[in-house]
Amino acid sequence: MDYNAYQKTLASELRGRECPFPQAEYDQRLESLRARMAADDVEALLLTDPSDLFYLTGYSTFEVSVHVALVVTADSLTLQVPSIETGPAMITTRVDNVIGYRWEGIGDVLDPLARALGGHATTVGIDYWHGSLRQGVVEGLKQRLPVTRFVDASRMLKSIRIVKSPAEIDYLRQSARITGQGIEAAATAIQPGMTDNDIAAIGAEALLAGGSEFMSMQPIVTVGQRSSVIHTNHKRCRVEEGDPVFLEFGAVWQRYTAPMMRTVVAGEPTARMRSVFDGCRRVVDALQSSMVPGRTFDHAARAAEHAMAPLVDEVFFSGVFGYTVGAQFPPSWVEGSGFIARGESAEFRQGMVFHLPVCLRIPGQWGIGCSDTVLVGENGAEPLTCNPWRLD
Repeated sequence: MDYNAYQKTLASELRGRECPFPQAEYDQRLESLRARMAADDVEALLLTDPSDLFYLTGYSTFEVSVHVALVVTADSLTLQVPSIETGPAMITTRVDNVIGYRWEGIGDVLDPLARALGGHATTVGIDYWHGSLRQGVVEGLKQRLPVTRFVDASRMLKSIRIVKSPAEIDYLRQSARITGQGIEAAATAIQPGMTDNDIAAIGAEALLAGGSEFMSMQPIVTVGQRSSVIHTNHKRCRVEEGDPVFLEFGAVWQRYTAPMMRTVVAGEPTARMRSVFDGCRRVVDALQSSMVPGRTFDHAARAAEHAMAPLVDEVFFSGVFGYTVGAQFPPSWVEGSGFIARGESAEFRQGMVFHLPVCLRIPGQWGIGCSDTVLVGENGAEPLTCNPWRLD
């Protein structure tokens, strides 16, 4: 049985069995996207980000390193996947037009994709800024479609995805619940003599036992001096008495992730640790009260900077006070549709969901991080995660 026969058999038995949303939700998303395409005079849209494909069709797989594509026109959807992904395409989507190519034959991608685009459009929108769009695909399509104009449409779908539906918010609440369980299990177990790997293993077991799917990022655990270095992770390092242990977890429910940070001290926190922890609390409080519909992301960032001012000369902070989260795949849970930072003129709207990753690091000594994932409501932000906000 070749992959075409495999696809046909699965379609008759399991088509759409694991599609995470009812068809009406996908119809509404496509209607919004097609209206945006028409307004921008884009006749076809070529999408390759796995989370975009998931958002519009339900397509989901743990193999996100291969080329996949979705062609959206005014009246059709075409999903292109490699032969090894025809199974996920059948079980997770209801897309009628699914075309496969030999996994080992990347050259087979271009002609079918050009036909899907060329019969519909002289203007094709693509996401020039996402790493999933291979340069070879772009160049090959331009050679095959010499009269077609390719334009940057990198913000088109993101401007729709940034506001979550009630069903999406429910999935994020489920993720937040499991994230909290995992962090609590890890935090409760911390004691001197353990390694960061021991703690990460306890957290991962709790996340998986709680119902998490494969995660967009594995549990992050750093201890002592290494907690002062951004984007390090567990590496067989031993916890000593008095060390801060930084935890950042994100469970997945139907591909939606609500992350959370927490720091636990293996012993008695110092006065300086408590001062930095209190600074994290002030910053998050300032953010949550500023995240009101109609206010800009820049406004919230300025309020957060004011709250952090007493510590600004001694701590390192990334500069991004919040980023949108939703449906994502490895290697990150960051959605990329919005960032709370200086100069960002976008405005908050009800239904947006942000992780507020406030971690303040004293270089070479330690870092204290504490965060929540929050939903923008009518009068400010409502936490979806349940962070206890304590150091012990």
